[in-house]
Amino acid sequence: MMKPVLSFLIVFLLPACAVAQQAGLPPAPALAAKSWLLYDYSSNQVLVNEKGEERIEPASLTKLMTAYLASAAIQRGKLSMEQDIVPTAEELSSQGEESRMFLEAGKPVKVAELMRGLIVQSGNDAARVLADAIAGSEANFAELMNKEAQRLGMGNTHFANSTGLPHPQHYSSAHDLALLAAAVVRDFPAHYPLYSLREYQHNNIKQSNRNRLLWMDPFVDGMKTGYTESAGFCLVASAKRDQRRLISVVIGASSDSLRATESQKLLNYGFQYFETVRLYQKNQPVTTLRLWKGTENKLGIGFRNDLLLTIPKGKQAQLKASMETRQPLLAPIESGQKIGMLKLTLGGQPYVELPLLALETVPLANVFSRGWDNLLLLFQ
Repeated sequence: MMKPVLSFLIVFLLPACAVAQQAGLPPAPALAAKSWLLYDYSSNQVLVNEKGEERIEPASLTKLMTAYLASAAIQRGKLSMEQDIVPTAEELSSQGEESRMFLEAGKPVKVAELMRGLIVQSGNDAARVLADAIAGSEANFAELMNKEAQRLGMGNTHFANSTGLPHPQHYSSAHDLALLAAAVVRDFPAHYPLYSLREYQHNNIKQSNRNRLLWMDPFVDGMKTGYTESAGFCLVASAKRDQRRLISVVIGASSDSLRATESQKLLNYGFQYFETVRLYQKNQPVTTLRLWKGTENKLGIGFRNDLLLTIPKGKQAQLKASMETRQPLLAPIESGQKIGMLKLTLGGQPYVELPLLALETVPLANVFSRGWDNLLLLFQ
């Protein structure tokens, strides 16, 4: 089974330009691209967003979803890495000048090779063969892609094929592609090293990964390039320094080299000027509230996961917290139920709001205890 998508704790976050201004940081770099976004994987925060919600043509970045679904099929046993698949002439018939791994019709190929050809060589032939193996046809596979996009919260995405070839109903956004990239890292860590391979050879034809950052930056360990004439040059890149991982998305650069250098600027900005701090441990009460009419009269509230927050470097002392909670708080309470909000300011300005959750389930008390609490509440 695929892991459920992680819910986002961040409800409100100042735009990166406002954060930079109030913290005295340099503004985020202006890139030579159509849109771009920088995402902090650890804290689920968007640090830089320039037209990140605008609809774009994802080109071969589409194959992040194709690979995601292939990994899911392998995990649940529908496919295995050592399984042989025989490509058909129909699957290979529409290649033309497309990127491909040079499969041959009727010649068996292992799923492990198809995954490498898909991710490293951006093979459209590999994408179609995997789509047919998983869903029976590329049309059926596109339906699976759209269901998964919806589950991952990719609200501005629709897929029409497994390859990323232009189609009126094939679109996404920089923000949605960042969510997808994060899901690739999070849900299938065993397959993620494939995205760092610099080259792969199949059928005696060696091809290099088009992600130039794998050579330029030792901290970059993936992910995927894309290009069509209408989309321009695109790159989703992921880099990890110490325990921090940042994901950059650059859409519509004018050249292969430019998409790499502009992505590098974005990653460098995030690592140089921001840090991620842990504010609260998971399942540890941030505070304890008075609870009425329950089998317990106190309720701990906090977070189900470690609360990590990305802030401008050196500014942790400027973070201030306040809480808003429901009062009076009445049973029954379910574990994970939203009880209130934690509001954080940075340098006296609003920075982020986060939901506070009940850390335990508390059922209703018996009728006598509830009656006593009703009496006490009259005097509150």
